[in-house]
Amino acid sequence: MTRSVETTSSEDSELSLPAPKERRRLREAAELTHDEVAAAVGVTAATVRSWESGRTDPRGRKRELYTQFLARLSARPQDGGPAGAPGEAKTARAAEEPAADPPVPDRPTPDGPTSDTQAPDRPAPDRPTSDAPTSDAPTSDARTEPERLPAEPPARVPVPGPAEAFDGLYALAARDLTRQAYLLTGRRALALEAVEKAFVQAWDRWPEVATDPDPVGWVRAIAYEYALSPWHRFRRAHRHLDKPPAEPADRILLDALLSLSPANRRTVLLYDGVGLDLPDTAAETEATTPTAGHRLVHAHADLADRIPELADVPLEKQSALLRDLFTALRPPVDLEPRPAAVVRGGGERRTRLWTRATLSLTAMIAVSTSYTLMTAPTRYEPPLAPGESVSGVPPLAGPQQLTERGKQLHDKLRADPQAGPARIAPRIE
Repeated sequence: MTRSVETTSSEDSELSLPAPKERRRLREAAELTHDEVAAAVGVTAATVRSWESGRTDPRGRKRELYTQFLARLSARPQDGGPAGAPGEAKTARAAEEPAADPPVPDRPTPDGPTSDTQAPDRPAPDRPTSDAPTSDAPTSDARTEPERLPAEPPARVPVPGPAEAFDGLYALAARDLTRQAYLLTGRRALALEAVEKAFVQAWDRWPEVATDPDPVGWVRAIAYEYALSPWHRFRRAHRHLDKPPAEPADRILLDALLSLSPANRRTVLLYDGVGLDLPDTAAETEATTPTAGHRLVHAHADLADRIPELADVPLEKQSALLRDLFTALRPPVDLEPRPAAVVRGGGERRTRLWTRATLSLTAMIAVSTSYTLMTAPTRYEPPLAPGESVSGVPPLAGPQQLTERGKQLHDKLRADPQAGPARIAPRIE
C-alpha cells in the first residue's frame, strides 16, 4: 500500500524479480488475467501490463508484493504438477496414495487370532493380496477415519472490530505519515495536526476506508491535502518554520525540498520517498502520467541545482540517491504522534459536540418558527398613510371671548333658574 521514507529498497526483491517475459509467462501459466493480478498486488491493470512489457518496473512496497506474488506462482506448478494440466496432478496424487500405504500383509486382518495361528504352508499372504485391489481404498479410509474423530475443531480467530482495525492502521502508518508531512511543510505542529485530521476523518468514514483497497493511501491523500493547504500561511502559529536540522546535509536537503512548488514537492515525495510508481503517483496527485513525469523531471533539476551530491549523479540514479537522503534525514524535533485511542476519542468527542450543536440549532429554529406561526396576523391589514400638512385652510371661526361684564350676566342668568315673564321683567335693585 505504502512505503515508509525510512525504509530502504530491498536488494533481495530486486534480485528475485523475474524478467518481463517471465512475469507474463507465470501469469499465463496460472491462467490469471491482468485484473486479477492487479487486485492481488493493489495496482491497476494498466500498471501490470506496463510491468510485463518492461516499460516500467515496480518500486518500493509494490515491488515486494509483486515479487512475492510471482514467487507463489512459480512454486505452484512444483507443488501440484504441471500448470497446464490440473487433472493430471490429481490423478498422479491419487495413484501415489496406495503406494504410500504400509504393506498390506503387515496390517491386521479381521480374523485377528486366526491369522496368527495359521500354518506356515497356508498361503496367508494370498488373501490380502487378492483383496487389495478391491478393498484398498476402504481400508485406507477406515484407518484414517478414527484419527479424524478425536481431532478438535480449529480455533476460531476473533474478527477485530472497527476500533481494533483503526488502531492497527494507525500503528502501521502514523509515524511514516508524520515524517512525510514534516518533509512537506518543515513544521512539526502542522505535520502532527495534518496526520491527526486525516485519521479523524478516516474514523468518521471508517466503512469507506475499511473497504478501500489502499486505506493507507486514502489517509495519506487527506494528510497531504491538509498539510499543503495555502490557508495555513495566514495562521500565526504556522507562519515560521521550525529550527533547521543540525546536520548541514539534512539542512540543505530540507531547504531544497521546501523551495519546490507544492505540486512538485508532493510528486517527488511520493515517487522517490514513498516508492510509488509513476501511474500511481499521477493518480494520487490527480494529474495525468505525462504531467507527473514533467513535474518529476523539473523537481529533480531544481534539487540538483541546490544539492551538490545530487548534481554529480546520473539522471537514472537520482531517485535512488534521493530515497537514501530522505531516509538519512534526521528531524531536529520529536515527531511522535499521539496514541490511537486519544485521536479516536478526540474525533468522537468532536462529532458529539457538532451533533449537539446541530440539534440545538434545529430546536431553536423550530421554536422560532412555531412562535411566528402563532403570533403572525391571519388577514391583511393595510398600513395607515402618514399625515400631511395642508395649506390655505381658514382658521377656525366661533364666538368671541366674553368680557368681564358679559361673564357677570352669564353667571347671573345661570344662577336664576326662574322661568316666565318675571325673569325678563326689569327690576330696580
